[in-house]
Amino acid sequence: MNYAEIKKCDVANGPGVRVSLFVSGCTHHCKECFNKETWDFQFGKPFTQDTIDEILELLSPDYIKGITLLGGEPMEQVNQQGLLPLLRQIREKLPDKSVWCFTGYDYEKDVLARMVPEWEETKEFLSYLDVLVDGEFKIEQKDLGLIFKGSANQRTILVQESLREGHIVYWDPQNP
Repeated sequence: MNYAEIKKCDVANGPGVRVSLFVSGCTHHCKECFNKETWDFQFGKPFTQDTIDEILELLSPDYIKGITLLGGEPMEQVNQQGLLPLLRQIREKLPDKSVWCFTGYDYEKDVLARMVPEWEETKEFLSYLDVLVDGEFKIEQKDLGLIFKGSANQRTILVQESLREGHIVYWDPQNP
């Protein structure tokens, strides 16, 4: 897996001050995507244990709330495989940090109905996520007033609660 960028102090992609990792590779190709260079799976730098160590160090201060995974597309199979070692180490070493993930895939249709049964890594990947913002960015539904998402079709889902309850449980920005 390759990655495009690590933002060390990001306040735009989840609550609090976060570390954001932009992975490379995306097959959605959303119209007017803000990050088209990350469509290419070969863009950027190789994601290695040194990269993971750097991210763990960046996450360690108390004022850092957590990590956000963006792209590109973190839910592409090769990116899930590449991100699993990072997620395992975050949960082992920094269990109180929140993990947010942005995906163009639909949670029920793509992630649960297709990826979970077809890709062995998806169930474990989901087990590490606190919040998933799902749905392709749609320029026709762009809304600058939304919190932590770009278009009205996108949803902010509490992953663990949704898995436990068997239906979508939404993140409440009034009670982060």
